Amino acid sequence: MDFLYGALSSGPGALALLESPTGTGKTLSIICSALQWLVDHRDAALLGHPGRPNGSATAAAGSGEGDDDEPDWMRDFTPLPPEKASTKKAKPHPTARITAPKRATGPEKSEMSGEAEDDEFLLEEYESDGEDVTRPELGKRPHCGGGSSSESEDGEVDEEEVTPKVYFTSRTHSQLSQFVGELKKTEFGRRLKMACLGSRKNLCINKDVLKLGSANRINERCLELQKTKKITKIKVEGDNRKVCQPKSSCGCPMIRKRSLQKEFKSKVSEQALDIEDLAQVGRKIGTCPYYGARDMVRTADLVILPYQSILLKSARESLGLNLKNSIVIIDEAHNLADSLTSMYNSKITSSQLKSILSNLEAYLNRFQSVLGAGNRRYIQTLTVLTRSFLQVLTSNQDGACTMTSMTINQFLFSLDIDNINIVKLCQYVKESNIIHKISGYANKLINQDGVNISSHQQQYDEGSSVASFQTLADFLRSLLNCNDEGRIIVSRPKFSGQPEDAYLKFVMLCSEKIFSEVTNDAHAVILAGGTLQPIEETRLRLFPSLSPSDIKFFTCNHIVPPESILPIAVTRGPSGMTFDFSYSSRSSLTMIEELGRFLCNVVTIVPEGVVMFFASYEYERCVYDAWVASGMISKISKKKHVFREPKNSVDVEMILNKYKEAIQSCSKCSRDTGITGALLLAVVGGKISEGINFSDGMGRCVVMVGLPYPSPSDVELTETIKHIEHLSNSVFVGAGNSSNNRYDDECKLQPGFDILRKCNKGGREYYENLCMKAVNQSIGRAIRHVNDYAAMLLVDSRYANTSLNMSSSCPTDKLPHWIKSRLTCAQNYGDVHRLLHQFFKLNKQLR
Repeated sequence: MDFLYGALSSGPGALALLESPTGTGKTLSIICSALQWLVDHRDAALLGHPGRPNGSATAAAGSGEGDDDEPDWMRDFTPLPPEKASTKKAKPHPTARITAPKRATGPEKSEMSGEAEDDEFLLEEYESDGEDVTRPELGKRPHCGGGSSSESEDGEVDEEEVTPKVYFTSRTHSQLSQFVGELKKTEFGRRLKMACLGSRKNLCINKDVLKLGSANRINERCLELQKTKKITKIKVEGDNRKVCQPKSSCGCPMIRKRSLQKEFKSKVSEQALDIEDLAQVGRKIGTCPYYGARDMVRTADLVILPYQSILLKSARESLGLNLKNSIVIIDEAHNLADSLTSMYNSKITSSQLKSILSNLEAYLNRFQSVLGAGNRRYIQTLTVLTRSFLQVLTSNQDGACTMTSMTINQFLFSLDIDNINIVKLCQYVKESNIIHKISGYANKLINQDGVNISSHQQQYDEGSSVASFQTLADFLRSLLNCNDEGRIIVSRPKFSGQPEDAYLKFVMLCSEKIFSEVTNDAHAVILAGGTLQPIEETRLRLFPSLSPSDIKFFTCNHIVPPESILPIAVTRGPSGMTFDFSYSSRSSLTMIEELGRFLCNVVTIVPEGVVMFFASYEYERCVYDAWVASGMISKISKKKHVFREPKNSVDVEMILNKYKEAIQSCSKCSRDTGITGALLLAVVGGKISEGINFSDGMGRCVVMVGLPYPSPSDVELTETIKHIEHLSNSVFVGAGNSSNNRYDDECKLQPGFDILRKCNKGGREYYENLCMKAVNQSIGRAIRHVNDYAAMLLVDSRYANTSLNMSSSCPTDKLPHWIKSRLTCAQNYGDVHRLLHQFFKLNKQLR
């Protein structure tokens, strides 16, 4: 806590890394230090310089910022323009040409009525005056429950925003709920106001929307309902007569009544509530907890939210988050750089492009005669781009290379679309509502012709056209990045084998630029996690301009005593075969059978739960099928119930519950059945390896099979490796000496191993770190508190190898210190058996 408090007090721009294994009190330390600093900072501001935006220590630092009289909230506020005269000029609706006052009869009359029915799909007139494009409306809340328009109608004024704030973010909703649980244990849970943000899927209480299932469909339907206004007539008395005036309200019944939103805010502000609690309160009151929670951000002292809500720029703007002078705490930051870049990736498939092109052409054919010049020009441009994207996916001239990579400029020049102003096109898509207009008309045509599309129902499900158009918009925005910040991956279909959907994908490489948008505004940023080392890679990718001495780093050992963990590097199986699970030998039937014999012995010694991690779903399936065929699974089942991690994340919770129930039931009746627990076959990088805690009997032993190196043939990975190698060479050699010459300047793909061999340090180090970070995350699932105990078996002879050459390091060098210091390398299976037997016998006596 002293370290964190000191880091926050060190002034604007502070950056600190806190490495603290699970069970060591990391969350409580973060809560107490950050929130106490917030309270002290505000108290000092009131006593010191109440007129300054950054009252005490921060303002006194003399950074030169804030010398003007304008306060932060005014300087950062972007007012909404009274009229959008510069970009979109409202004109008489184009349908006026359709409804000319001439009398129509017969077929002509029928055609006129059909056009009138399509009025809702017509775009408003759009004109762009040169390059003068209106800025996006930052902070505008579009929902009906609390937007600026509603407030003006009701005569309400926005509550003053509380600054500075503390923003806490983590990867999953369950981790955020754990944080709230710890917050409730402190006085800050009652003393400070909190806002907890979640996804629509987790907070929506509209049953009609929830039944859509997927997050994308729920988001689309929610936004669609807000655009759908329910018109009611109210009586207004004036001039001694009653007049009926129309009043519009949101189409979603959960956010129509402003009074219920106020009641929700009042109820929630009384205590610290997590996402599940918010949803429960919303159901009880009958109002939307998603937008209710968003409305509380302005007055909150502490904002708890998932990664994308704060790290994605568009999400920050949509939510109206102001990071100026605030504290940003990012938990589970071990893969932060990759998480940042993946948020800015975009992918569009050939089937989506075909659907978009069909919808664009149908819309243009229907409304071309009544569309204004601006709309017609932009829709034609979208059609040209979509057709060009499709063409590059269908043309495979050499017939061999199905995957290519190129820079943004190379992609634009190769399609001959470099003369198109994509900036203005993206602005048009954002402002004109074209996505919903064209998608709405497409859905209408599909509903009219439902008989003919029954075989393609999945492709044309409700909302799929909106999702496809949004995907295109995301891909177009990706083309606005700088040329060196990412790569375009072109994946064409293969001529033989299974048919696969071709796709275009933008892969973001530069995480430094994304992260700087957060650090430049925030007073301080804290990166926390159980395993953050090696920090050099984190520094290189997120803040390369900082020297290592400028980064505050604190690490603590685990609180569990040495006798509570048993990490063993297992080099040989029961028959003496050397374990080698490298890619070239891991599929050997003899290797798989030796692993099965090893596991059969382990389950006889280890009580309760055993979790075994494999490198991939494919390899897990290969091993499991071989064990079923050889009868190994039936032998294992005599000691442990066997469960497998499903690919579908929806089914993970069900499997985990069954796994837990099996362990609990066996602890009561193991003498009768001989079954002592359960075995769970899991996958590195899956749901189970990242966010699930296997405390106590859930994970008495974790088995890691092999070293889970990612495939070097993965195109995105090779591009990332080349980018990081270039960064590291720029740092060590100098920015003027580029390492790009080591690769093809045209970004032609090379075999992954060739690229790794050309790497000096940074790229190879990143590749090794990917593997060992995954190992550390997986084996760290077992020890969750001070009284817990577990064995960790690293099954591969490479774990016992020392560095064979200067260009690579020993894998165990990258293990957390609390594991590495207690690691034992067993030369034969007999040593493993003896150590396991002694370990569990000792811990059984101690408990």
